[in-house]
Amino acid sequence: MKKILNILLVAIAFMVVGTSCQKEGLALEKPFVDINFFGKGAYITLNKTVNVNFNYAAISTSKVSVMVDPYNNGVKIKQVKLYVVKSANADPTAWKLVKTVDVNGTTELSATGAEVATAIGTPAATLFAPGQFYTFYNQVVTEDGRTFDLSNTLGALENASGYNACFRWTAYVVCPFTGGMAGKYKVIADGWEDWPLGAIVPVADGPGANQVDLSGVYPGGGYVKNKLVVNVDPATGAASIPRVDYGSYSPTGAVYSAAAANAGYIFSCTGYIGLKMEHFYGTSSYGFYSLILQKQ
Repeated sequence: MKKILNILLVAIAFMVVGTSCQKEGLALEKPFVDINFFGKGAYITLNKTVNVNFNYAAISTSKVSVMVDPYNNGVKIKQVKLYVVKSANADPTAWKLVKTVDVNGTTELSATGAEVATAIGTPAATLFAPGQFYTFYNQVVTEDGRTFDLSNTLGALENASGYNACFRWTAYVVCPFTGGMAGKYKVIADGWEDWPLGAIVPVADGPGANQVDLSGVYPGGGYVKNKLVVNVDPATGAASIPRVDYGSYSPTGAVYSAAAANAGYIFSCTGYIGLKMEHFYGTSSYGFYSLILQKQ
């Protein structure tokens, strides 16, 4: 279970990271007494997801994109540098620059398969395959020349759903969902922190057609109340999770829920499960957390 969020941490994250502060001469002895000790920065928010599916049949011209807005209480944003990596890697030294986009109000960040191939330096015909995913990292450039991205902000800002920060987004090379997902899976990422990286967890098919059962994953080591079922679009592998009280971590403990209208993707062609689901305790949201599993 994700460790209980500390309200003070979120508040500090909003002041320090939400404004992405970078100010010399902070008073180290009393860093949180006066708001004037913090500098202002900037970030962008997600306005709309336009398309995050690369069409493998026309990969070079297929375009993925999101619409973003500048955070209106920060400093002036001049541009966004759009970077990409195959799979995911939060280390900026691994990012490849796709393009620099001028920001003026609501702005589209987009990339074609050909642009991604050029950035990575591999021909599109050999770079892409069904079931792959690519992560785009957005780096904000302010008018005074400062940059803000995942590498100089706290994770609390990205994970706090109310701020809607858009530091990264993922695009997939889609392939049809044909079922047969049951088996053992290695945990590649678990933002909810029920499982360590590399752990092996069970996944089941069903109970209905085009569904996957993750009751063996959450609650990890806990007590299942209802099956955590994911619905999968058979044409694209796109996943959604109807709100469900999936279980608790003790026989009489609090019951947790999960849901996501656009949860991510499940690809039967590669045995890949990549989801981002919102976890709840009662009516309170703990935010969105990633779960990435690979079939063994």
